[in-house]
Amino acid sequence: MSALRPDLAVIAGAVAPGSRVLDIGCGDGSLLAALRDQRDCDARGMELDPGNVAQCVGRGLSVIQGDADADLAFYPDLSFDCAILSQTLQTTMRPDRVLDELLRIGRTAFVSFPNFAHWRVRLSLLFGGRMPVTHSLPVAWYETQNIHHVTVDDFRGLVADRGYRIEHTWFLSGDRRTTGPAPNLMAEHAIFQLSR
Repeated sequence: MSALRPDLAVIAGAVAPGSRVLDIGCGDGSLLAALRDQRDCDARGMELDPGNVAQCVGRGLSVIQGDADADLAFYPDLSFDCAILSQTLQTTMRPDRVLDELLRIGRTAFVSFPNFAHWRVRLSLLFGGRMPVTHSLPVAWYETQNIHHVTVDDFRGLVADRGYRIEHTWFLSGDRRTTGPAPNLMAEHAIFQLSR
């Protein structure tokens, strides 16, 4: 699973073989294909971009066009073993409600996002006075799909407010896992596994 983006590789390695999976915001379907082909999962996807949906379907993946903010409500309770939201939470209108839906339709949820409190982001704002362009945030503020700037500590707070459990966390700096202290400061990306 080394060909996957680093956060997707972490998630793929943590999903139990044979699981029923829904990947919301599945992009080009890389994670879905890895879960289907390497973990024998019943992997399905939802994607907003019609070009990505067509690409996924062309690869033989089960993907529908849909919006995480509106269309998750159509799935029955606990219809999947796990629901995945990778690099999508910060692009949704109501991340709190999307998180509720993830844990309604999945027994467990994997959520990954760029950490807007990473030290490079802080320094860019402090010394440059401008929204940063970094490895994890590669486009200018006016081009980004990110409408919510979430940090590791913000996400932990949301999870606590909602009464969910954090089963496992992974933090990335660049393309590598980091296990050092202060992930809110040191991690560029965060990955959480959650349950009710």
